[in-house]
Amino acid sequence: MRLAMCLFKFFPYGGLERDFLKIANVCLSRGHSVTVYVMEWDGDIPNGLDVQVLPVRGWRNHSQVESYVNKLVGELDRSSFDLVVGFNKMPRLDVYYAADVCYVDRMQGWGKALSRVGARFKTYSLYEKAVFSRNSKTVSLMISADQMKLFKGYYKTPDERMILLSPGISKDRLANKNSVNVRAKFREKNKIADDDMLLLMVGSGFKTKGVDRAIKAVALLKKDIKKRVKLFVVGGDKPEKFKKMARKLGISDQVYFWGGRDDVPAFLLGADLLLQPSRHENTGTAIIEGIVSGLPVLVSDVCGYAVHVKRAKAGKIIPSPFCVEQFSTLIEEMLTSSERQMWKDNALQYAKTEDLYSMPEQAVNSLEKIRNEAGKTDVG
Repeated sequence: MRLAMCLFKFFPYGGLERDFLKIANVCLSRGHSVTVYVMEWDGDIPNGLDVQVLPVRGWRNHSQVESYVNKLVGELDRSSFDLVVGFNKMPRLDVYYAADVCYVDRMQGWGKALSRVGARFKTYSLYEKAVFSRNSKTVSLMISADQMKLFKGYYKTPDERMILLSPGISKDRLANKNSVNVRAKFREKNKIADDDMLLLMVGSGFKTKGVDRAIKAVALLKKDIKKRVKLFVVGGDKPEKFKKMARKLGISDQVYFWGGRDDVPAFLLGADLLLQPSRHENTGTAIIEGIVSGLPVLVSDVCGYAVHVKRAKAGKIIPSPFCVEQFSTLIEEMLTSSERQMWKDNALQYAKTEDLYSMPEQAVNSLEKIRNEAGKTDVG
């Protein structure tokens, strides 16, 4: 197949971008050609990918996106692809990989009433409708059952146009026989004492992930616990305002920002508790990464993959509405609980018995099936 893959921007450490790359690599391994259209590409270009950067205009994000889509449509009109696959919502897609939450749902509520009359909302809601409306022909590859229900509720999307995939966690996140040594070396290298307690957050988009919530929760811990706690944040975003918050709360020497990294498995094995107090989250890949590495997890109930925490009995879930005092209490309870070994054992058993890894292969199987079925109805 000749495939066009479309996403607004690529950088190496975003969850959406990593999923795109996994799917693209499986396509290449099966002999398909992949042309990628982006506004920006940050990082090395893997062998085999034909990356086309479309220059865009506009000062605001939605204006740039509109410019990108207009240029993309022109490129698609001049080319011949078997399928057009999008990783952001936009018109002209045959297939959409649903890495993002339902935008219209997220914009509900009195606090966002003014936002719903602006140009930004008009653009993004129109593009979402182009994918999910009953009149669309786009097939969506879903990675969250909860989000699938939301899209169906708003757009009445037919069942046959939604395919639910398993998670696609890289197997280098799995705990192994060397995990104890990796943990010991990581903690020694980063000056983490045996009685220190390391909290970990992994993911780009610090506000969405709730980094500010984690900093406030650490500051609220009881003094004897707080002095032993460190918070490591791994992910690509601007940390300045969060560092400033940590300074104001008197814990700046306990909060560390590491940027995007390729050695995340060592952080997972070296930590004592994974935090994901997200404000909204389609899935939350780091949640599964924590589970398969045997790291107890504490996540907000809005995360699509919180369901795996419940099924695995591998940690706790922060209920809505979010309360930072309750979050802080849960952190303290989990760091000192006698159930820690049980959560770890449950997580590792779940990693062995559940399919948490095959999303890229399932996605490409779906692309091939969609194209084959479309080919049967092609005229000429």
